[in-house]
Amino acid sequence: MRTPRRDPVGPGQESVWDYPRPPSAEVTARRVVVELGGRVVAQTSRAVRVCETSHPPVYYVPREDVVPGVLERAAGSSWCEWKGAATYWDVVDGRRHPAVGWSYEQPTAGYEHLRGAVAFYPGRVDRALVDGEQVRAQAGGFYGGWITDEVVGPFKGEPGTLGW
Repeated sequence: MRTPRRDPVGPGQESVWDYPRPPSAEVTARRVVVELGGRVVAQTSRAVRVCETSHPPVYYVPREDVVPGVLERAAGSSWCEWKGAATYWDVVDGRRHPAVGWSYEQPTAGYEHLRGAVAFYPGRVDRALVDGEQVRAQAGGFYGGWITDEVVGPFKGEPGTLGW
């Protein structure tokens, strides 16, 4: 595997190439807001920020901070070598928004604090915000990283990154 050329890191920024593997998962006090269908469906100041080499961070919102009744289990699942089996979620608010988020209902050892928390794909919602900054979606339909001005890549999911 060829290591990609890192993007330059400016003041107040971090490179995803300095993130660990296996990924870190730490509670953050940053304000995370997810909007869909013209309303807030999730907001928290106690998200779990997961950082993994080559990926933008992913923010997992505790289920208690998601609007009650908007999540319905979606079809399908996937497997993360670190966190275990992922469950997918639709958001239903009068209409169905398919596979908007995912969770680890029975995460593997070391990731127990992700249990039941929901990560949302920023490219499948109207807006995802971290401390008021609108998030940009990670390229490629599979990944759900949250790109903000504080993180630099290159990021997995972009063209030519399949072998990373």
